Amino acid sequence: MSGNSFGKIFRISTFGESHGKGLGVIIDGCPSGIKINIEDIQRDLDRRRPGQSKIVTQRKEKDQIDILSGIFEGVTTGTPIGMVILNQDQKSKDYNHIKDTFRPSHADYTYNEKYGFRDYRGGGRSSARETAMRVAAGSVAKAILAQMNVTIHSYVSQVGNIKLDTPIDQIDTSLIESNIVRCPDADTALKMEELILETRKNGDTIGGVVTCIINNYPAGMGEPVFDKLHAELGKAMLSINACKGFEIGSGFSSVSMNGSQHNDLFYVDSDGNMRTKTNYSGGIQGGISNGMPIYFNAAFKPVATIIQRQKSINTQGEEVDLDGKGRHDPCVVPRAVPIVDAMAAITLVDAFLLQQRMAFNTI
Repeated sequence: MSGNSFGKIFRISTFGESHGKGLGVIIDGCPSGIKINIEDIQRDLDRRRPGQSKIVTQRKEKDQIDILSGIFEGVTTGTPIGMVILNQDQKSKDYNHIKDTFRPSHADYTYNEKYGFRDYRGGGRSSARETAMRVAAGSVAKAILAQMNVTIHSYVSQVGNIKLDTPIDQIDTSLIESNIVRCPDADTALKMEELILETRKNGDTIGGVVTCIINNYPAGMGEPVFDKLHAELGKAMLSINACKGFEIGSGFSSVSMNGSQHNDLFYVDSDGNMRTKTNYSGGIQGGISNGMPIYFNAAFKPVATIIQRQKSINTQGEEVDLDGKGRHDPCVVPRAVPIVDAMAAITLVDAFLLQQRMAFNTI
């Protein structure tokens, strides 16, 4: 199996399955001398872990991180960083009933077609549990960005038809963790929570949107052709399980605007910095960061496993009745927030280090 790595210089490779012994990640290309607080990594993992609230899957995993290499006395050494998490609460018998059945909208059929074999226990390698290691690696990336004063804040902006309409520049990011939905508005968060609980009660699932805001990222990062910064961010987000859509800046709403409305006009601020009066570009122009805040939306579909009877097909091509079982999220977006943070951080660090290498090679 290929495709288990992401990044060019700051490169992560994950391994492990949902119901295997554990999960792991190796980070190549992390600079030496970066201070790493293990508690920060664990805090990020706790934001993603299952069983954290009444609106997420009730699988009980502590997701305790174990650092194997690359960090000594709280500082990166420049060698590969290895981290693992051991699984503790697998209930593989919950999946015996789908051993020979293809679940609707899962990777069961496509895996079987590609490899001629599949790990049916929780989806195996295709399980969203793999993202725990992305979060661990993303925490290391965030430590690098913190030295540059770059901040990343993701939050739930929509669940079903309930949408937070607060403009990006008016979001109070300190409120993101004030509720279990991770929506920075108490009234909207309560409505979202009620919808998620009602959906779970009906044995169903629902989708949503995670919005990400990145501040203080320097101008000049990214490439102008195939490796555009927003294209790399899009790939990062769309590689997350259940992510079905990505838009940056004005996104799809730009199609209804004229160029005279959409153009971001330049000016020089009081500190002598080049800025734009508006930011429909989402902080990236021509594939390269322009120093303005970067912001984007990632849309997540309803979780495919529902606790309802559905018609499906087995490996013999026969129609069967499929009953949903196991412990699953009725809505994935509250737990997707730290994953979006992590993948954004990894992408931004990789682009920065690529630019550093280019600058070094021109000396």
